[in-house]
Amino acid sequence: MSLGQELIASRVEAFRQMLADRGQRATSQRLEIYRYLLETQLHPTAEEIYRALRERFPAMSLATVYKTLELLGDLGLVVAVGPPDGPSRYDGNPEPHINVTCLGCGAIIDLEDEQVAGWKEAVAKRSGYTIVASRHDFLGFCPACRK
Repeated sequence: MSLGQELIASRVEAFRQMLADRGQRATSQRLEIYRYLLETQLHPTAEEIYRALRERFPAMSLATVYKTLELLGDLGLVVAVGPPDGPSRYDGNPEPHINVTCLGCGAIIDLEDEQVAGWKEAVAKRSGYTIVASRHDFLGFCPACRK
């Protein structure tokens, strides 16, 4: 899912407001980490996010990235994805969709499917649970790794 700049700005502003409502600081580092996740389709690791942003924020630590990712996850704004035995990768799209992960190279792609959006409500109705998050992961080997 590729978001337009207006929607990205709106989501970053909503994150800023969530932080204010919780009495937390909306630092430029936190906001930029979230913006980076909204702008990329690569599902980066925390280390990749750190490397991508450290030139703009030389004082930023890897711990700041991890803490921000945990906060974003707690707020339901990002989802940790990836193979079970690999490093967590982060998806800035918390809306129901399918992630397909390559067990060879670790690449992750998103697949949008209209039926997936209805799964959350169907599971809630059948189980009686209040569903707060969901993951839809398929694991396999990409065309390049199959060769």
